[in-house]
Amino acid sequence: MSDFVSDFWGYYITAIVVLSLIWLGYVLWTQSKVKLPKGQKAQVTGHKWDEDLEEYNNPLPRWWMGLFYITIAIAVAYLVWFPGLGAFPGLAGWTSSGQYQAESAAKEAAIKPLYDKYIKVDVATLSKNEEARQSGQSLFLTYCMQCHGSDARGAKGFPNLTDADWLYGGTPDKILETINHGRGGQMPAFGAAFGEEKVKDVANYVLKLASRQYDAVRAGRGESTYKQVCVACHQADGKGSQAIGAPNLTDKIWLYGGSEHTLIETITNGRKNRMPAWKEALGDGKVHLLAAYVYGLSSKEQAAK
Repeated sequence: MSDFVSDFWGYYITAIVVLSLIWLGYVLWTQSKVKLPKGQKAQVTGHKWDEDLEEYNNPLPRWWMGLFYITIAIAVAYLVWFPGLGAFPGLAGWTSSGQYQAESAAKEAAIKPLYDKYIKVDVATLSKNEEARQSGQSLFLTYCMQCHGSDARGAKGFPNLTDADWLYGGTPDKILETINHGRGGQMPAFGAAFGEEKVKDVANYVLKLASRQYDAVRAGRGESTYKQVCVACHQADGKGSQAIGAPNLTDKIWLYGGSEHTLIETITNGRKNRMPAWKEALGDGKVHLLAAYVYGLSSKEQAAK
């Protein structure tokens, strides 16, 4: 792939374009010299189509040739003004990315007041404003549904935003912090350090913490390993720590699944998740509305309980 981004290809494209224009101009010029001898009438060349459609050796019409010359001149002017000759940027300095950024900036400037009018309202209060919720939902369906789903219930590896379970906390401030700055969660791989049998033992102890079916003998052996190693993040009671995003192992909410097989896979290979930061891309107004929408989803769930 490196060959396709080298300077050579810019020169290659430039050469093809310039030579093509020169060749077209040359062909047109040679044809403009073709004239019938004085007094001689046009003759049939022998080419015939559809029984009676014949080709004569008439010179090309002057008006047609004039238009052809004009198109070549326009092409040259275009390539001088706009970027079309490989690495040559064109005298206008135009780029598609530059135009996109300019149009995006103009659009953002026009709609910014629509979002900023909510920014002074706290997230909890704003989550109850139906107009704000609709705007927040529109933003969510544009930027967030790819990972969390259109219903915000997530998928394997992507958190459900409608329940009361939060890795880093579900308060308005924490949700704002998460959307603004993103999150980087990582579970270390312990397969090499523990070995296959010890991994299975720890997995069964975690199943015990979660009140799931487990092997009592393996869970008994795994408890000591858990309390020596895993307790640093997940705490002695297995309830985790929102300060570092360590999940609660005692509930039945599992980001990747809570079967013995999945737990063994997680402990052996570790997990790595990344929530992107949106502050720079969206701005404070949009982030504020998004936070209100997400907070409203989980607070409704909690109220229903």
